[in-house]
Amino acid sequence: MVPVKAFMVPAAKFVAVDRDATVRTAAELMRDKGIGSVFVTRENEIIGIVTDADLVRRLVAEGLDPTQTTAEQIMSAPIVCIDERKTLLDANDLMARKHVRHLGVEKDGTLVGMVSVRDMVVFLTNLPRQ
Repeated sequence: MVPVKAFMVPAAKFVAVDRDATVRTAAELMRDKGIGSVFVTRENEIIGIVTDADLVRRLVAEGLDPTQTTAEQIMSAPIVCIDERKTLLDANDLMARKHVRHLGVEKDGTLVGMVSVRDMVVFLTNLPRQ
């Protein structure tokens, strides 16, 4: 089975916002980059993640103002992680168990990548057909 590291987005490509950035700034960045999440940092250290689901459930549904609410206020933390050697099926199972659509990927306890449901679907779609 295919390891998670084969289709993860590497840490070098992470898109992040500071914890004090407004949710509007985070949402605009997600829109402009065509992505479903941004990492949230404090002094360049990743402390959480804001996903499209967080925007709906923690901002819109609560009636909060995106220009007055910070990324830290609606982020998911801690980030649910999986070891880079685990398989696509392991990632799918963990996402289902934890009810998340984004997983951090770790190597020896260090965050080295991220996978999303979208990444998994794209990977599976591009596999050769038999």
